[in-house]
Amino acid sequence: MSNPLVHAERAAQKWGGSPEDYLPVHQFFDSTKAHVPDNRHRLILHNSFGIAVAEQVFGLAITNSDGRRVFVREIGQQHVLEDLGAIPTLGDCLRDVRVQPWMAGAHKLISDALANGRGAVVPLGDDSLDQLVDASTV
Repeated sequence: MSNPLVHAERAAQKWGGSPEDYLPVHQFFDSTKAHVPDNRHRLILHNSFGIAVAEQVFGLAITNSDGRRVFVREIGQQHVLEDLGAIPTLGDCLRDVRVQPWMAGAHKLISDALANGRGAVVPLGDDSLDQLVDASTV
């Protein structure tokens, strides 16, 4: 399934109310399509972590137009199960992602640049982070 409206229609069939009651939650789960326009977008929110984030964004429950309280966790679980057939953990989603040097943070990048003679650290003089500059300009 690939359309938030279809997810919302199924939610309305299951819990009552109208599809519009559920559409924002389903749009949230599929919002990553705007940044990763293939099924890899599901690695980001289609997992147990994404469901927990949805609860933080929308609250623990919504009240649909029939006045029924529906838990956001259940809406998220429905979405992920419809798309994937299971609810992976974030660890499951990232298991085969290779660790890249930039993931170690700025200090690691600066250390590597200095060790390879590609830059120098120049104090900015205002107790903020130091700036990495090209060694030829120092």
